[in-house]
Amino acid sequence: MERSEDWMDEAEGDIEHARSDLERGFYNWACFSAQQAAEKAAKALFQKMGAEAWGHSVADLLEELSGKYPVSEELMNAALELDKAYIPTRYPNAHPSGSPRSRYTKEEARRLIEYAEGIFRFCSGVLSQIQ
Repeated sequence: MERSEDWMDEAEGDIEHARSDLERGFYNWACFSAQQAAEKAAKALFQKMGAEAWGHSVADLLEELSGKYPVSEELMNAALELDKAYIPTRYPNAHPSGSPRSRYTKEEARRLIEYAEGIFRFCSGVLSQIQ
């Protein structure tokens, strides 16, 4: 069963979650939710194409998609930065000291949300072109 719409709905929800966490000062979770939004949007394209998408790297997913759909360098750079938020946003042992709550800033969260929104728009545009 093709479920790309469900993946995009979840991606959109993750962006809303990221915005909410940004407003409430949970910057590490805003960054993680932004990463999740971008990952789910990319996986929606694989769903639509009837292909399996494994892993959590947004950059790897977009790299694989770039063989069929042109992905800009700007989006690839955004994906690389989003990937850096997958583990360290949640685990204290990913940092030399302090909890992830103390390691992320409002500006960083804002930037990653913008990156996720850009990847979401890209994926949404490609989805609208696929039969």
